[in-house]
Amino acid sequence: MSNHFTQTFTAGPEHIDILGHVNNAVWVQWMEAIAVAHWESDARPEDVATYIWVVTRHEIDYRGNIREGESVVARTFIPDPPKAARFDRRVDFCRLGEHKPIVSARTTWAMIDLASGRLCRIPPEVAEPFKGWKED
Repeated sequence: MSNHFTQTFTAGPEHIDILGHVNNAVWVQWMEAIAVAHWESDARPEDVATYIWVVTRHEIDYRGNIREGESVVARTFIPDPPKAARFDRRVDFCRLGEHKPIVSARTTWAMIDLASGRLCRIPPEVAEPFKGWKED
C-alpha cells in the first residue's frame, strides 16, 4: 500500500487529435484510469466492494504533449487528508526518462456508498492505505 502510484500510458492512434498529439479528453481518461488502478491496487477488498468514487472537479495544467507511439509515466498521490466525503488527488505525467511534468492535475473525488448511492464520509480505515500527508 502506498500514497504514491505510477502507471505508464502509450499514445495510440485513437488518442490523437487533429493537431497530431494526445487529445485533452484522453488525458482526463488517463487520470481516471490511474486513480481507479490506485484504488483497486491499495484499498482493502471490502472497501472496493462497498464504495465507488466520482470526480467533482478537475484542474489541469498542460505544458506539453506527446504524439502517437510516445509514452508517459503518470504518478498519482493524495496530498492531504480527506474532508468529509471528498479528497484531492494529484496526477503528474512525465515523458519517459524525464522528471518535468508535461501535464499536471489536481482532481477532487467524492466517495459514494454503492448500497445507498449516496455520498458518505470517508472513514479513517478507508483513507489509511493512501495516507502520506503530515498530521497536524
